[in-house]
Amino acid sequence: MLQIRPKLNPEKKKRKIFIKEDAPLYLMALPTVIYLIIFCYLPMAGLIMAFQNLNITKGIFGSPFVGFKNFEFLFSTTDAWVITRNTVCYNLVFIVVNLIISICMALMLSSLRSAIYAKTMQTVYMMPYFLSYAVIAIVVNAFLDRDDGLVNAIIKMTGDPGKTNWYHQAGLWPPLLVFVNAWKGVGYQTVLYLAVIAGISTDYYEAAVLDGATKFQQARYITIPHLRYIVGISLILSMSHIFRGDFGLFFTVPMDEGKIYAVTDVIDTYIYRALTYLNNVGMSTAAGLYQSVVGFILVLIVNRIVNRIDPDSAMF
Repeated sequence: MLQIRPKLNPEKKKRKIFIKEDAPLYLMALPTVIYLIIFCYLPMAGLIMAFQNLNITKGIFGSPFVGFKNFEFLFSTTDAWVITRNTVCYNLVFIVVNLIISICMALMLSSLRSAIYAKTMQTVYMMPYFLSYAVIAIVVNAFLDRDDGLVNAIIKMTGDPGKTNWYHQAGLWPPLLVFVNAWKGVGYQTVLYLAVIAGISTDYYEAAVLDGATKFQQARYITIPHLRYIVGISLILSMSHIFRGDFGLFFTVPMDEGKIYAVTDVIDTYIYRALTYLNNVGMSTAAGLYQSVVGFILVLIVNRIVNRIDPDSAMF
């Protein structure tokens, strides 16, 4: 007798083909997925500490709930306005300054005719990115140290005693921190923009040269418009960290000097001192949760704005 085999459902057939063809991709993504689950998603259970008066003996799930008291304690202090202002203002300045400098450097390096010189300069710009802030703090101290610093040594040569303690000069540190952050981070951003510039078709530039366009006009009408996609994504991602201060920059470089807290203290350094001196784990967790939630909301807002201005530059 003839046996009639049931026809395979087209959807199941497509699903089998999909799984078979993408199996290597799933295998490659597996380590990253495992990493995210272990180090990013599982620790989120600890967010419950933001709403508890943590008792180590009772553990995370046995400590009493206190509601939003940890958040109240964080923002009822006299320093709440100062650390919030410093964190937001510094990050806004960092975003603008680093963006402008990195784009200018990328345009400059891409216009160099000597490939060897361009690669050498690119390496020089990139090297500070790999230095830790502990090393950078030592370099800064070599310039600003009261007794043996280079700045005071130069001042002594002019006849002045040169005994200024630069770690007590609050007016010096805002521009210095902006400079140090740009010096360390601009090289990395420059490489990103250079990669985008390298992918621009040379036909555009050849046509522009035939039309008599100058280098400035080529950058304005060809290069910069092609950079708007990566710039949009960079801005969106940067806004997620606007309520987070770089701990190494704001704690290590100023040497945790108390007399300049008004211009160097940010949310992260404040949390560290609260955790170290007060041993208040609940307040530290509440501050971290607050930073994450605000960062997520800002990403959504900025992405919506970018989406309305230029939909191709938005993330989603």
